[in-house]
Parts: sequence; C-alpha cells; structure tokens
Amino acid sequence: MILILDLGGKYSNSLGKRIRQSKVYCEIVPYNHPIEEIKSKKPEGIIIVGESDKEFSDLNTDVFNLGIPVMAIGYGTRFIEEAFGGSSTKSLGNGYNFESVHVDRESPIFNGMKENLNMWMDMDCVFETIPEGFEKIAELGSNVVAIGKEDSKIYGVKFHPEVEGSTDGEYIIDNFLFKVCNCDKSWNLEEFIANSIEEIRRKVGQKKALCALSGGVDSSVAAVLVHKAIGDKLVCVFVDHGLLRKNEKEQVIDTFREKFHMNLIAVDAKVRFLSKLKGVTDPEEKRKIIGEEFIRVFEEEKNKLTDIDFLVQGTIYPDIIESGFDGNRVVKSHHNVGGLPEDMDFQLIEPLRQLFKDEVREVGRLLGISEEIVNRQPFPGPGLGVRVLGEVTEEKLEILREADHIFREEIDKANLKDKIWQYFAAIPDIRSVGVIDGERTYNYTIILRAVNSVDAMTATWARIPLEVLDKISKRITSEVPRVNRVVYDITDKPPATIEWE
Repeated sequence: MILILDLGGKYSNSLGKRIRQSKVYCEIVPYNHPIEEIKSKKPEGIIIVGESDKEFSDLNTDVFNLGIPVMAIGYGTRFIEEAFGGSSTKSLGNGYNFESVHVDRESPIFNGMKENLNMWMDMDCVFETIPEGFEKIAELGSNVVAIGKEDSKIYGVKFHPEVEGSTDGEYIIDNFLFKVCNCDKSWNLEEFIANSIEEIRRKVGQKKALCALSGGVDSSVAAVLVHKAIGDKLVCVFVDHGLLRKNEKEQVIDTFREKFHMNLIAVDAKVRFLSKLKGVTDPEEKRKIIGEEFIRVFEEEKNKLTDIDFLVQGTIYPDIIESGFDGNRVVKSHHNVGGLPEDMDFQLIEPLRQLFKDEVREVGRLLGISEEIVNRQPFPGPGLGVRVLGEVTEEKLEILREADHIFREEIDKANLKDKIWQYFAAIPDIRSVGVIDGERTYNYTIILRAVNSVDAMTATWARIPLEVLDKISKRITSEVPRVNRVVYDITDKPPATIEWE
C-alpha cells in the first residue's frame, strides 16, 4: 500500500488513480495526517504531492523517520526542505509548462529511462540549494529540479510525472513503486469484490440493511454488491423526492424489481422535500437539508421493518475528498458525506468509499450489471435540487425536466451519447428579456452543461457540434413554456465544478 499525503489541488487524485492502475493499492490523506495513524496503515511508501503555494505551519517531518521510502512531488518538496534544509527559488517564470528535463538514469526512480524527459514543470519553483546528504538527480538547464538521498530512499521532484502528457511519467511512478518500495501488484477489483462481500456478511450478521437506491451508477453497484453478500436481508428504498429527471422513477423501479428481483420499496416524498426546501437558496444548505431528509425517510421506513441496523450508501472516493477529509478544504458537501445528520439512527455500509468512478464502473461489470446501468450518466444525490439554482420550486423543476429531456434526447439522436461522459441542463435563478411571436417576454434561461471525464475529479467541456446545439436550443425555446434563452457552459473542472451547485 502507498499512502499519498495531499497538500491540496488536483494532483493527488490523478496520482492515486495512476498508482491503482499499476495494481498497487493507495489511499489519500491530508498532508498533516497524524503520524501514529500513518504508522498504523503500514504503507510500503509515502508520496507527498500538491500544488498549493500557501505557507504551511504544520508540516510533519516525522514521515522521514519511519524507515520507509518517501517521494515528494511539486510543492511536496517543502517537506524535504523543512526536515533537511535547502531552499527553493522562483526564477524561471510563472505557472506550469511542459519542459525537457535531463535525468540521472543511475537513480532508481529514473532507471531504464531516456536521459531527457518532457515533464509538467512548475516554472515558479526549482531547488536553489540542495539539502545536506542529497544529490541532484535531474536538471532543467542549469537548474536542479530533482534530488535524492539514496541511503534513506527519499526523493524530491519539482515536476509532476503523474500528469498526462509527461514523457514516461508512469515509469517514474512504477520505478518508485516496484524498484524502491518493492510493492506487489496485488490490488485488483476481483479481490476487492470478494473481500467486500466477506466484510459485509461479517458486519451485518443476522441483521438487515437498508439501501439508499437512486438508480445511479454508485448506488446501483453498491446495492448489487451488498445483495450478493446478504441476499434478502437487503431492503432497497427508492425515494422519489420530487427532484428526479423525467421518467426516472419508472425506470428505476422496473430495473431493480423486475431485472434484479430485489426487495424494493418506493416512497413518494415529493411534498415533504419541497416544503423543507421552500425559500432556501444557499446550495450547501440545500444539500444538507436533502441529506438529512433522506435519512429521516429511511429511519421511518426502518421503523416499519425489523432488525435493520445498517444503511447502505454509494459513497465513492471523490465524494470523500471533495467534502473534505477532516471538515477542511471543502469543495462541496456531498449529501452522503458532509450532509448527513449527526444523530442518524444507522450504522453506515459504504462498500465503494475507496473507489474512483472508473473503478466503480468496472466493479459493476464484474458483478454482471448491464452496460446501460454501468455507463449511466452521473446524477447527484440531491438530484435536480442542485440543478435548480436558487430556490427550488415546482415551476422551475417542471421546466428543467422538460429541457433536460430534450437535451438528452437530441444528444442520443446525434449518436453522441457514448462520446460524452456527462450532460445535463440547469436552470439559473434569473430571467431575461426575449421576444416570442413579436411580443416581449421575461422568462427563464436554460444552461446546458456537457463534460468529458474519467473520475469526476477533473473534466473538460465537450465540443458538441454547433448544429446539434442549435437544434437543442430551438426545441427547448419552442417546446418548453417560459423559456426564452439557452446558453452553453464551456468551462473545465477546475476552475469550475461539473455541477453548478
């Protein structure tokens, strides 16, 4: 196992995925994770990575006293400077760029590679003085960009080998995993499934579990995995909170009752959810309200049954990371992480909480779930509650359902469904002036969002042909009442998130 200490930014997630692709298990924790907890995990190696340029006053340099290999990447090299001295300088320019780096192939992390590698380089920062006991192992021109302390197996590189496009960057990571840390290629999803089933059976025992089933990829895979473990002791609850897409309730009920033969309870909770959301405009507050109301519905269903002590959720690793490891650095509170009430009457079973999105899909395939479900578009737990910006109302929900349905229908007709990772419509809390049938209107705007991604941690906006966008816009403005404007979001993640709220 490799432990990643995260200083912030997107690089830890790319690195984590890359390590797991090499069949080595890894976990991501904050840079200031307690040293005793690091020791208890017994990692074969530690990688420190990040892109934050802020000052950190609580760097724990005890990681270098554990007697295990450490590689620091990017701003992670501050750990080395804090522990061993040395310094960095900002002399090459601003920002990141691909640069040709000359490496010492005698170093284990560059062994067997070319002498010159194209690396994603932080142009703001290179080593100015090398800490005592370290040697330079890579240069950019006359500047030192990587150092190593071979007797302690400690390395620091100012560039990011995990970034796609870096020449042979994956081999640098593999060299650290296998030549320095002596890791085994033991991480595989078949073993994950077997271990998860055994652990779930042990944990649940003779009790029963309630599964929060939305029909999305994550909750579906979690439900089938737990069903494999405990069979009829799993009761699935599908909550219609009034925030679903068009025809979604019918599709979910048909799939899991008829095809998977699961015990599925469908709860109509539209009125209670919308009444709780009335007047609420803050997205974090909406997520927390929806998360708490979900739990209250499940508790009520639990009280109608017997021996149910567990709640199954489709929480995945990006949910944990974005919601903040320890309550800090929150991107957004996911309803099943930061939005859970503290007094809920359940023990949680989250079998997917250590998996990235692409791993979840592969587990689904291994469990025999159809491609239709495994490749289903991501849909947030709060549903349209975070795609109706501002206050959630019946009127805006109905407008959004119809616009979103048209968007998805036209993407399907254009044979783009399998070429775009996620696409959806949102409705902002604004209206604008327009003209329909020669008369002035003051109606709603629809936002179209389409992105390509692998694990939802980063995303690029999808290049939908203009003629397709034109057709979608014309259909929405002519077929959906009270809409007079359609806009297309062309922002990557980061700086934006995929969802608008």
